[in-house]
Amino acid sequence: MFRHVPVLLAETLEHLAPREGETFVDCTAGLGGHAAAVAARLGTAGRAVLSDADGGNLAAAVARVREVSGPAEVVPIHGNFADLPRALAERGVRADMVLADLGFASSQMDDAARGLSFQRDGPLDMRFDPTSPVTAEELVATLPEAELARLIGEFGEERHAARIARKLVAARGAEPISTTARLAHLVRQAVPASPVGIDPSTRTFQALRIAVNDELGSLHSLLASITRAAAGSGAPFLAAGARVAMISFHSLEDRPIKHTFAGLVHEGRAEHLTRRPVTPGHAEVAANPRSRSAKLRVIRLLF
Repeated sequence: MFRHVPVLLAETLEHLAPREGETFVDCTAGLGGHAAAVAARLGTAGRAVLSDADGGNLAAAVARVREVSGPAEVVPIHGNFADLPRALAERGVRADMVLADLGFASSQMDDAARGLSFQRDGPLDMRFDPTSPVTAEELVATLPEAELARLIGEFGEERHAARIARKLVAARGAEPISTTARLAHLVRQAVPASPVGIDPSTRTFQALRIAVNDELGSLHSLLASITRAAAGSGAPFLAAGARVAMISFHSLEDRPIKHTFAGLVHEGRAEHLTRRPVTPGHAEVAANPRSRSAKLRVIRLLF
């Protein structure tokens, strides 16, 4: 049994302020930790829409939410959250609250078969949705050296990206790089150890995971849909006064969220519910080290 700990749960509930009868949309349901806590406050007239790219996790989240007292309706939508605004509009759903927790579930990180962690040897996969066509192994095996270096540098913010790409291209010519252990070993050979104890392969794994799942492209698409909805165009999936909360884990995610939210506030289309990003306290980080880089931003739309 995986131990799933939703990050910044109390803070998310405080700022979303769920009320009975409202509709809550969780763009990244994971194992349902946030969704269950929100759903418990919606009452029997409320509705919870749960979306996730991982069908197994989505089923677990739906089951967890249905265990709580309320809401009357739980709607699962399997897929990438970039497509969620259109799917909601097609169903006639207007969200009073939207949450996107951009971290990945403990079940994904702790499952060696998913290939997301250098701490567990497994196939070099990294897909959130196992039905997606491209794996990390395929990217490492086929990308030209310059493109591989660009990917690692841009998505991993890795200053040794060129050195790592050169090492990987040389190594794949002798033997396929098909496991997380082999990838991590090669990166560690190419990059000097960090003086602060961060594994040298951390940023390369992040870069490949982001690329495989088009994480930034999906985030930009969702933010664009929110911007259009706030302007009264695009898919009508947000209710008047909708609260939108996003939890990011690195600057590549936080930066576009910050700029989009600030732009909506500047245009008079939203107000900040969090003037500054909310971060975990010492107690939460001690209990759940994976929460240490989390940042929560929340706005309320003014229409």
